Amino acid sequence: MKYIIDKSNGKAYLQLYEQIKNDIVNGVYPFNSKLPSKRILSEETDVSVITVEHAYFLLCEEGYIDSRERSGYFVCYNPESTFDSTIITSNTEKQMRPIIHNNDFPFSTYAKTVRKVLSQYGEYIFNSSSGTGCDELKNAICNYLKRSRGIAVNPRQIIIGAGSEYLYGLIVQMLGKNRIYALEDPSYPKIAKVYRANGVKTLFLPLVKNGISSEHLHKTPATVLHITPYRSYPSRISATASKKREYVDWAKNSNKIIVEDDYESEFTLLKKAEETVFSLSNGYNVIYVNTFSKTVSPAVRIAYMIIPESMIPAYQENVGFYNCSVPLFNQLILAEFINSGNFERHINKTRRKARRNQ
Repeated sequence: MKYIIDKSNGKAYLQLYEQIKNDIVNGVYPFNSKLPSKRILSEETDVSVITVEHAYFLLCEEGYIDSRERSGYFVCYNPESTFDSTIITSNTEKQMRPIIHNNDFPFSTYAKTVRKVLSQYGEYIFNSSSGTGCDELKNAICNYLKRSRGIAVNPRQIIIGAGSEYLYGLIVQMLGKNRIYALEDPSYPKIAKVYRANGVKTLFLPLVKNGISSEHLHKTPATVLHITPYRSYPSRISATASKKREYVDWAKNSNKIIVEDDYESEFTLLKKAEETVFSLSNGYNVIYVNTFSKTVSPAVRIAYMIIPESMIPAYQENVGFYNCSVPLFNQLILAEFINSGNFERHINKTRRKARRNQ
């Protein structure tokens, strides 16, 4: 298979990764087939063996291929598989990756940002923002997601709220209370408590080593699935590429809804953004939820969700009357922190330090 690498664009390993990934997903390399050796692929694409190695490493980390000692690389992505391994419980030994602690936050830079916003906006900070959040922050988030996560959305799809738990409540009110919500087992206990406090029925689907058990997923009567594909708490399990696409197919084929809780994936140890279920589904019936509590501070109390275009009328009708629960001043500070590039510099610095320490 001939791959074309545009060296003028830089990051040749990411270009190679994307092209091989697409071939795997489209069946050019079927399940259990062997990929070309690093040396052969290096010669065909006119890139270094190290570049090919980096591309293969990313494919391994995301669950598209496996490295077999002295045999090479083989495709392990299998969208047809419903095989489940041992169910994970709270007492199961955790398959943990290093946990990144946000101890190096650039407080002095953030303080300068606060002073700049005060100087630039003056008494405007005492105004209230629109119900879904101020345009400055929503635009900043859109631009950040596009350049760093490969997620392209319209600002009108973004809703700002004072923490993920607040947004879970809005989701229930938007979708209605006559639905059953399925959660990972084990999962962060407060998620179920918030849903139940909002009057909906919840049930739990057991985790296996690559995500939710396929058997339980396809038997569940739930119409909303709440997942944390990257390092689910407390199991620290990340869904593989096959499992993420299984989630997408589950929702697409039966007109169900996924709530993707992506609270920690900015701190991935990979040299590329983690693949989201939202992006795999092209935003079709997946609600994406993320928070700045992990990347900035829990004290900031700012989270956001992205809803599909098709859900905007339901949101406006059912919960559009709410005022935004985050003060405008705090939103403007975060918007400036993102737009200045300081947020991404902080993320990248933290990730580099974690990779050195792993």
